[in-house]
Amino acid sequence: MKSLILSTALAALPLSAWAEDLTIGFADPVSSIDPQLNNHAGDHSVSQHFWPTIVGQRTEGGLIPGLAAEWKNTDPTTWEFKLRDNAVWTDGTPVTADDVAFSYQRALDVPGSVASFKSFLRTVDKVEVKDPHTVVITTKAPDPILPINLSSIYIVSKHVGETATTDDYNSGKAMVTSGPYAFVSYTPGDRIEMKRDDNYWGDKQVWDKVSYRYIANPAARTAALLSGDVDVIDKVSVSDIKTLEDNNKVKVWSYPGLRVLILQPSFNPEPNKFITDNAGKPLDKNPLLDVKVRQALNMAINREAVVDRVMRGGATVATQWMPADTFGYDPDHAEIAFDPDGAKKLLSDAGYPEGFKLTMHVPGDRYPLAPETAQAIAQFWSRIGVQTQVEVVPFSVYSGAANKNEYAMSMIGWGNGTAEGTYAMTSILATNDKEKGLGASNWGRYSNPKLDEALAAASSEFDDAKREAIIKDAVKVVMDDVGIIPLFHYKNIWASRPDLKVVPYNSDRTEAMQVSKAE
Repeated sequence: MKSLILSTALAALPLSAWAEDLTIGFADPVSSIDPQLNNHAGDHSVSQHFWPTIVGQRTEGGLIPGLAAEWKNTDPTTWEFKLRDNAVWTDGTPVTADDVAFSYQRALDVPGSVASFKSFLRTVDKVEVKDPHTVVITTKAPDPILPINLSSIYIVSKHVGETATTDDYNSGKAMVTSGPYAFVSYTPGDRIEMKRDDNYWGDKQVWDKVSYRYIANPAARTAALLSGDVDVIDKVSVSDIKTLEDNNKVKVWSYPGLRVLILQPSFNPEPNKFITDNAGKPLDKNPLLDVKVRQALNMAINREAVVDRVMRGGATVATQWMPADTFGYDPDHAEIAFDPDGAKKLLSDAGYPEGFKLTMHVPGDRYPLAPETAQAIAQFWSRIGVQTQVEVVPFSVYSGAANKNEYAMSMIGWGNGTAEGTYAMTSILATNDKEKGLGASNWGRYSNPKLDEALAAASSEFDDAKREAIIKDAVKVVMDDVGIIPLFHYKNIWASRPDLKVVPYNSDRTEAMQVSKAE
C-alpha cells in the first residue's frame, strides 16, 4: 500500500494503517549526489539523508553531537573530536577517524565544483588521526566557529571515496553511506529513492522508504500534493497558500526563514556587454563601480511593494544578509529608504543623468518567484533611467557564468545555514580567493579590505558578544558601500497531508527527518 494515494477509502483508514513510506516533492534542483561537489541547497537536502557530519545543528540554533559524541577546544588553535564507536557504513565497515581526515582533504578540491566547500575549512592547518575514534584538528589561527563550519562538511568513506569520482556517486557505485537512510537509486532531474538504514547510529527514522521527487514548478508541486502523488511539498507558491490553508485535506507549515535573496553587482573594471548606453553602445567603464550608482539602484527599490505584491507575504523585507533577531543582524541598518527622486540625483551626480541600459540575469529554476522579483526590480530601475532587461537562465548554465563574473547583475539566494553572519561574509562578501577558500559565491567579485579585516577578526574571536559586534560593524561597511543589494528573506513554507507534521531546521533545507506523524 502506498501512502501517497489519497483516496476516499484510504482517508477512512486509521493512521496506523498507513504504510511507512513518504514521498516529498521538492523545489531546489540537485546538481549531484556527491556530497562534497557543490555547496547548493538542494544538494545539502539530499546529502543529509545519507552522510553524517562531525557535529549537527539544532532546529533552534546551536550544536548537537553528530558523528562526534563530544569535542573540546584544548587550546586556542586545537580541537579534539571523539567519534562514537557504533557508526558503520552500509557495507558494514566501521566509520573511523581516517574517514574524517580523508573527507576534509577531499572537500578542499572536488573536480567540477562551481560552489566549493573549501570556505568551511579555510582555517584548518592539519587534521590528525590520534586513534581510530579521535580526530585532532589544528587551525592556522584561533577559530571559535570551526565546529559550526564542520557541520556543513559531509563525511564520506575513505575506502570507497579515495578511488571514486563524482560520476561514481551519481551512479550509486560509491554510495556507501552512514546516514539515517540508505541509497536505492538516483534519476537526475527526477528523484532519489532511499530506505531506512536500520544500522544507523542515531535515532531510528519514522519512514521505511522515502521517495524524494524534484518538481520544479510550484503549481505542479501543489497539484501533486492535492492529487495525493506526494505527501509533502516545500517552497509552497505564495499564490497557493490561501487555497491550501482552506483545504482540510492538507496542512500548511510556515516559519521565519534565513535565506536571503540578493543582487550582486559586477565589480569587474572591464566593459561588460550587459551594460551599454541608451543607444546600445558599450560603455568605456563599468558604472557599477561607482558607489553613487549602486546607492541609486539600492534606494530605487520599493521592497515593501515587492514583498506584498510579488511575494504576497511569503517573505520579509531584507536590508542586510541576516534577518532580524539573529546573530549578526544590525538594527542600525533596519531600513533602506525608498527614494526614486534621490536615486535619480545620485545617478546624475555620478555622471549618468540620462541613465544607461542594464541586463540582469536570474536563474529560472532555482529561487521561488525570482524571475518575477527581477521583473519588478527592472521596473523600479527603469523609472530612474536605468533601462533594465531581465534574462532568465537555467541554473545549470547560470551558475557557471555567474561564477566567472560574466554578468553585470546576478542574483543569489543565500541560505545563511550556520544561522550567524560570518557564513555570508566568508562566501559571498569576502574578496574572492580560491586558495584561501574565500568568496566562493562572490559572483560579483566585490572586494573591500575593511570587510576582509572584519571577517578575520570575527573568525578568531571566542567572545560571542565581541564577535557579534564585529559582524555588525561589517554590516555597516558592506551596506554603506552597497557591496550587495539585499531584497527579502524567504519564509519557509511547507504543505503536507493533514496527518503529518513538518518542523524546519536552521536553513530552508527539506528532509524526511523533518517530517513526522502528527500527534
